[in-house]
Amino acid sequence: MFLGVDIGTSSSKGVLVAPDGTVVATAVREHRTATPRPGWFEHSAQDVWWADFTSIVAELARPDVAAVGLSGIGPCVLPCAQDGTPLRPAILYGVDTRATAEIAAQTSRFGACAILERCGSPLTSQAVGPKLEWLRTHEPEVWSWTRRIFMAHSWLAYRLTGAYVLDHHAASQCTPLYDTRTHEWIDDWDLFPELELPALAWSGDVVGTVTEAAAAATGLPKGIPVVAGTIDAWAEALSVGVASPGDVMLMYGTTMFLVEVLASRAVSPRLWGTVGVSPGTYNLAAGMATSGAVTGWLRDLTGASFESLTAEAAAVGRGAEGLLMLPYFAGERTPLFDPDARGTLIGLTLRHGRGHLYRAALEATAFGVLHNLEAMRAAGGSAKRLVAVGGGTKGGLWTRIVSDVLQQEQVLSTHTVGAAFGDAMLAAQACGVSGAGWNPVASVVEPDPAAAEDYARLYGLYRDLYDSTAHIAHELATR
Repeated sequence: MFLGVDIGTSSSKGVLVAPDGTVVATAVREHRTATPRPGWFEHSAQDVWWADFTSIVAELARPDVAAVGLSGIGPCVLPCAQDGTPLRPAILYGVDTRATAEIAAQTSRFGACAILERCGSPLTSQAVGPKLEWLRTHEPEVWSWTRRIFMAHSWLAYRLTGAYVLDHHAASQCTPLYDTRTHEWIDDWDLFPELELPALAWSGDVVGTVTEAAAAATGLPKGIPVVAGTIDAWAEALSVGVASPGDVMLMYGTTMFLVEVLASRAVSPRLWGTVGVSPGTYNLAAGMATSGAVTGWLRDLTGASFESLTAEAAAVGRGAEGLLMLPYFAGERTPLFDPDARGTLIGLTLRHGRGHLYRAALEATAFGVLHNLEAMRAAGGSAKRLVAVGGGTKGGLWTRIVSDVLQQEQVLSTHTVGAAFGDAMLAAQACGVSGAGWNPVASVVEPDPAAAEDYARLYGLYRDLYDSTAHIAHELATR
């Protein structure tokens, strides 16, 4: 059996998979994300990451577990002492926006063009470097003891094996510390000389074996291999077969996330460019700040169930009878990188009800996906094959609207376990089991050609609406 465990933002998941790809058992653990101040998002490594992992393993572990794969939220910053002891809660990925001043300072110091060329991505709230600078400036006592830094999956690997290792993909999100051209840490910028940066490995590489102490603490068999693992979205892409150039994962979750596999390196100031999970591959990645967050907001606002809202939205025609939304309720990440963007509804009349609002929200997300895919294609991507994952694929309406807007089909896979399934695939590959064919296609969402003209017109209005109202949103954001 192969065990995969993923540490998520609000829950952690584990899966036990047989060599033929059969899902034998799954486990989920909910947890809280701490928000000690506005714009701060943190996890306790011990009380969240390790507690979830050991609890999941206690439920799933068996004597025939042959290898362990890991993934987790990222890029995160967990500062630790030399022996791996956490010195404070981990600072999470791009949702944590505390390092705005440090982003500006490091961009000015090294130059936006130089950072993009070497690292593949501009400095944003997603980047690790500015958060380390924030720690050095604002928590000098913590910083004085900090010698090593971890992400969720790399800290778990350290606890299991004693190996201080980070996979190349996760390292490529440690902007501006990693050079995506050479696949090495950057040393000439001399940002944090006091830190010992981790050794580098590919996501499927075995970084060590479960130690006697880790076996006693977890119930895992002593001596089984542990792979390096990676950041959760990339493990989920792997889980649904997004592995060949031109493949794109569309993750329908609280936020919408897109990952495209490339055969060669590409960069864009409007996207994140990273190294892939396997040697010789690269990625373009994009992320909307909201998607399911807006639909959840509408559910809570109206008191209606998702099923009722979906049915009412399905009964409304394309364009929601003249209603158009900008889904920037939490600012926007790619391709705008505008934290002060705001949600907008235009065209409201007294005839509009909650079904119209819900339809407009689904269409707004679809327009955001198209905006990001256009940026990917402009940067050198092709987006030839789209694979949809996540809770938002259930019910069918949302994926159908997205395919109609894109005029492109989307593939849905049989297993929707998520990143943990990709982790199990990496564990299997480490034992010589390919995992090919583990997750066959379950269905295909076909676009309606009759929708093309209407949605092309509405998309143009969507793009114009942001350009026309951004200055108003920015002014309101200061209040």
